[in-house]
Amino acid sequence: MGLIVNELFVCLDCESTGLDPKKDRIIEIAIAQFTFDQILEQFETLINPQCPIPETSQNIHKISAEMLQDKPLIGTILPDLLRLINGHILVGHGIGFDIALVAAEASRCQIPNQLSQAPSLDTLRLARLYGQSPVNSLERLREHFNIAAEGAHRAMNDVIVNIEVFKYLVRSFKTTEEIFLALQKPIRMKVMPLGKHKGRKFEEIPIEYLLWAEKKDFDQDLLFSIRSEIKNRRRGGSFGQSANPFVGL
Repeated sequence: MGLIVNELFVCLDCESTGLDPKKDRIIEIAIAQFTFDQILEQFETLINPQCPIPETSQNIHKISAEMLQDKPLIGTILPDLLRLINGHILVGHGIGFDIALVAAEASRCQIPNQLSQAPSLDTLRLARLYGQSPVNSLERLREHFNIAAEGAHRAMNDVIVNIEVFKYLVRSFKTTEEIFLALQKPIRMKVMPLGKHKGRKFEEIPIEYLLWAEKKDFDQDLLFSIRSEIKNRRRGGSFGQSANPFVGL
């Protein structure tokens, strides 16, 4: 790893039957090797998961079971996919999910891999670190950076957009080591990204909700942000009053 401009990265995106890598299956996969100057090699395909596709998933990616009937099985394309990755730094939006999906599929096919140890850069976390986009979804980041749209929510379209978003997000860094170092610590977020208080600043969220949320299995950045806000209120002396339902009676 060294200067970003000299690095070869691999951007990966999967569409799947659901959100659980242990039980859900990949139905589309796209991957591209790239540098800051160009895309060197890319590959995409639909995949026959040999299982039903929930309607909720179809509503997101618009991929139906009929579209996959004559498509290859995941085991037939994994060797080429792993060859493209081949120890390079993986890039993706929520890349941990895509890595987990591919690793689980490889394990089912009894194909040896080291994906769990592969270095990766998550553009979702980089967007939180950047902190200037009101929403950190890939589509909103595309709009924020004025990147041309690539079409519907499909794997290769997302990969092409993700590559351009990544280039914008790492502009302030010179080396990949600097990026990894910046992402070692939890990132303090400005607004709640999910739930009934989605889009609200943390200081505006009721303390009861924060106390409930800090016990959930959220990612490290969200938990850090929630707990930091709770600590701020304790230091400010408003914690007890906010949490006491009898205040003001």
